[in-house]
Amino acid sequence: MKQLSQIHGVTIKTGIFGDNFVASRILSFSALSPNGSLPYSRLLFSHIRKPDIFTANTLLRAYAFSSNPIDAILFYIHILESSNLRFDVHSFPLLLKACSEIPCLSFGKALHCQIYKLGFSTEVSVLNFLMQIYGYCGLKDSAKFLFDKIPEYDDASCNIMMGVFLRYGDFESACEVFREMPERNVVSWSVMINGYVQHSRFKEGLELFQEMLEKKVEPNESVVVNALSACAHIGALQLGEWVEGYLRKKSFRFTVRVGTSLIDMYLKCGCVEKALNVFDEMEVKNVHAWSAMVGGLAVNGRGEDALKLFSQMDMNGVRPNEVTFIGVLNACSHSGLVNEGKVYFDSMTSIYGLQPNIHHYCCMVDLYGRAGLLNEAEEVIKSMPMTPNFAVWGALLNACRVHGDTEQGEQIGKKLIELEPNHSGRYVTLSNLYAIKGKWKDVAELRKVMRDRGISKTPGCSFIELKGRVHEFVAGDNSHPQSEEIYGKLDEMINKLKVDGYSPKTSKVLIEMEDEQKETALCRHSEKLAIAFGLINTEPGTTIRITKNLRFLIVLECTGGGIQMVLAYDLANPALRRWFLLRSNPMAIFFFKAWTESSTNLVLGGLPRPLSIILLFFAFLSSRIFSKELDCWQLIHPQLIVTDMAQK
Repeated sequence: MKQLSQIHGVTIKTGIFGDNFVASRILSFSALSPNGSLPYSRLLFSHIRKPDIFTANTLLRAYAFSSNPIDAILFYIHILESSNLRFDVHSFPLLLKACSEIPCLSFGKALHCQIYKLGFSTEVSVLNFLMQIYGYCGLKDSAKFLFDKIPEYDDASCNIMMGVFLRYGDFESACEVFREMPERNVVSWSVMINGYVQHSRFKEGLELFQEMLEKKVEPNESVVVNALSACAHIGALQLGEWVEGYLRKKSFRFTVRVGTSLIDMYLKCGCVEKALNVFDEMEVKNVHAWSAMVGGLAVNGRGEDALKLFSQMDMNGVRPNEVTFIGVLNACSHSGLVNEGKVYFDSMTSIYGLQPNIHHYCCMVDLYGRAGLLNEAEEVIKSMPMTPNFAVWGALLNACRVHGDTEQGEQIGKKLIELEPNHSGRYVTLSNLYAIKGKWKDVAELRKVMRDRGISKTPGCSFIELKGRVHEFVAGDNSHPQSEEIYGKLDEMINKLKVDGYSPKTSKVLIEMEDEQKETALCRHSEKLAIAFGLINTEPGTTIRITKNLRFLIVLECTGGGIQMVLAYDLANPALRRWFLLRSNPMAIFFFKAWTESSTNLVLGGLPRPLSIILLFFAFLSSRIFSKELDCWQLIHPQLIVTDMAQK
């Protein structure tokens, strides 16, 4: 800008600034250059004697694509009121873009009237942005009406219409537009894949990504980031690794965004070392990359490493943000570092000038709750400067459940239902608390309330990746091509275990039904189907990764029961030794080894070192099966330890 201002001064001295062409060139650079200045551009515009529509559109474009698009509308109004300039067909797409970004439906409708009056209502570029503003403001049918009116729509028209449909979860209509496109460019694929990922339909998103590659369409950064995000959420490590290999083979530019997505994927799949390798390779690391690494180490049970990395981040001159501190507080929470967590929380304001938001207070409640300091956790809630939300109360409820305070847990459960009356999870949590205390009448009443309000429980499903393909299972699922083999494997395992004295603990089923029905329910959980599928289709020594869409409750006959059943079966069958990694959502990682050799096969993570040593000691002395929910760890067998490294 310094050089530009000097050039501007010379043009004024020589008098050539009065030439509209010269003035518009200077304004264009000032307005549209990354190093430009919008205030300076506006000043330039005001000194042009007779600005033309091209110059006005240049400034309008700069405003529309700026961080304050409302300035485009204000500029438009100013021109209408103070000059004789009349905006043309190129002006209205920019104004409509600004409206859709704000969004401002009323002004968009006013512009639509002006467009119709000036005869621009058949212009495809104008109709595209009209569709966008109506779609973004909730008028999907109006957007579809305009789309149908376009005589010959272009790729942009289809992409915008798909984006509108996907915004409201109308995948069928979006797919119809997508499939009818004569030619699909990379943006079209990107819009569809992004829509699936944003609506948590990760499996479909990955299938579309694979189809895109089969059709030889080169992915852009947006596609890569969304594909890696989908891999991260369902634990599709093989596909995620393939994506990294593909990027390296194609010499794809590893931007900070791509690198951070790779780090996130590896961390959510439990591959900490690979994430660290990508992190170390990154030439440029912004606060988002550091925050992803700190948070990922925390939820993978490496709290001390997360705190060391945070210190390294500080020394490298990267200023932490609010997200960074969520990872830091999680690290303290999962590692039992209560005092350290309090110090870091206070440092947000005193050292870094950051005001803790509701997520940080939630972390503090979780920190105290995990440590059994329920009174301190409640004091944090009372001291909050904002109204506690469902996440904060949920953290305290989880602490009450873990530490056996069912009375307070019931009160909090009712409060959660008041906060989110349409969230099925709140009813299920309270129902489970009633069931634990044997209050079956209250359970029935609560389920009746759910039925009357039309609320249904989110079905649990488990994902397992095999040879780059993701398989999905739900409880009692019969749709999989190998269903007969899967149920046969489950029956084989259960019968073998019963011969050895194993019997399902039906007391862990928190629904009033006959024991025989409970036993059947226990043996048909989605993760057990996924485990059986994994055992059928993998060789000994393979790592089996299973991801659930819902949170685990670590009890021996629910999720833990699936683990116990497989471990016991594998102990009796040395040829079936496997590594298992289970992950729930919200992220909780369980990493264990079904093996029969020596004590070197113990797997520990996420626990303070002294506690790990104590567990190891008791593991060798005892042959019983223990279950403890204090920090969601379990001693399943004297040679097998399962540790929740991340539950929150």
